Formats: sequence, C-alpha cells, structure tokens
Amino acid sequence: MDKRRKQALRRLAARSERVNAPRGAHEGENGRMSPEEMKAAAGEAAMAHVRDGMRLGIGTGSTAEAFIAHLAEAVGNGLDIIGVPTSERTARLCVEMGIRLESLDDVDELDLTVDGADEIDPHLNLIKGAGGALLREKIVAHASKRMIVIADDSKVVDTLGRFPLPIEVNGFGVETTRRAVEAVARDHGAAGEIAIRTARKGESIVTDGGHLIVDASFGHISDPQALACALNAIPGVVENGLFLSMASLAIVAGESGVRELTVP
Repeated sequence: MDKRRKQALRRLAARSERVNAPRGAHEGENGRMSPEEMKAAAGEAAMAHVRDGMRLGIGTGSTAEAFIAHLAEAVGNGLDIIGVPTSERTARLCVEMGIRLESLDDVDELDLTVDGADEIDPHLNLIKGAGGALLREKIVAHASKRMIVIADDSKVVDTLGRFPLPIEVNGFGVETTRRAVEAVARDHGAAGEIAIRTARKGESIVTDGGHLIVDASFGHISDPQALACALNAIPGVVENGLFLSMASLAIVAGESGVRELTVP
C-alpha cells in the first residue's frame, strides 16, 4: 500500500473512530453528533449500495468526501469499481486515495452516482452547487442509471429555496446575466440578493469549466420546474443548481441515526 493511501486511510480511521465510539465519547456536552460525524455516517451507509464492477459517479463537497474515504477503504480491500469524478478536486482526492478513474467520455453509462446536496425536498428535488461543481455534477448524474444523495438532516426541507441557488454562468456579460436572473426572481415572487460568488479576497470564483457562479437567494421556490426552465432560457446561464427528479434515494444522517428517504 503506497504512502498516500496509507495517509488517507489513517484519516478515515480517525473519522470512523469518532463516528463508531460509544455515544457521548466524542460528542459535545449536549451529547450530539457533530456535522462531520453525520457526514461520515451517511457516507458509510451509501457503501451498502456500491457493488463490485460498478461504474460509479463520485460527487463533490464535504459529504461526498466522507463517502470517498469509505470507498477508498473498500477499494484497498479489493473492491473493483471505475470512478468518474464530478470535479478536479474530487479527481485529485480519488487519485490520492487509490481509486481508479476514467473520463465520462470513456464510459457508456454509469451504474450509480453518489453525491451530496445543499437542500432536499420531500420529492427528492435538490439544490446543489455550493462546491461550485454543479454543471459537472448534473452531467454525471444525468449519465447515471441511479443517483443517491447523502446529507445530514439539516439539509432536509419542506420547500426548496432557503439555501441560495447556485447558477453557473458565462463570464462574458455576467452583469447582464445577473440582472436577467434578478428579473426571473421577481417574476417568481422572490426579492433576495442575486450575487456573483467571490473568494475571500474579492475575486470571482471560477469553476472547473471556466465559468462563474451567481448565487440567487430566492427564499422560497414554489415551482422548481418553472424556475429551472426560466433560468436556463437566459442566454448567459450555463446551468442551474436545481436537480429535479434525478435522485431516487436520499441517505440522511441525524441524531436518531441514518434513515433513507425515497420519492413518494
């Protein structure tokens, strides 16, 4: 086993020790699991759906990375899968952990994609894109027979929109595009901030595809399908972070353990 995989699995072991310890041993004074422990628990539960020989879409973000850690352990123990990453960050992490990767163009169809989410509604419609990888995430999910989303229970909502909706946009004419998104927001009864995502030093965040991200605070999305169509009709919009009718299962970790949600 090479040095990088050993280091990765040591990190996994430390995380698993916290998750599997007797209740209260590594928790705060209030006896609650930390968000990191919930992510690790959801990621571990998702492994029950991974089979030998699968072509697997691998998500982006902190919860997806918890899954990647468990996947790497299984690969180290002989699991044979081919992974297709949804971001350059995920690709680097998978290589570091010894997970075999291929380009989506070299795979006819994916058996399963496992990814995180920023919000999950009762119909398993999602808001995704906090990690800036929504375009590749949506392409990979669409190429999959099945999508499983993993999250902690803070991500489960009655109605989408509390989390700002990420929208990937072309850098050319970005202010014009931002204003067009504002107009769509007004048409849908929303009046929150529509802002270009920036880093701490103020520079615009650039995605792996060379695009920018606009974060739209709609507050309440009453008709996700109509909103998605309206946003994608704007010429400068590349893709939006509404993942509608794509996930078939959500694995959610919370205080009472891990539960599975399905489409009603």
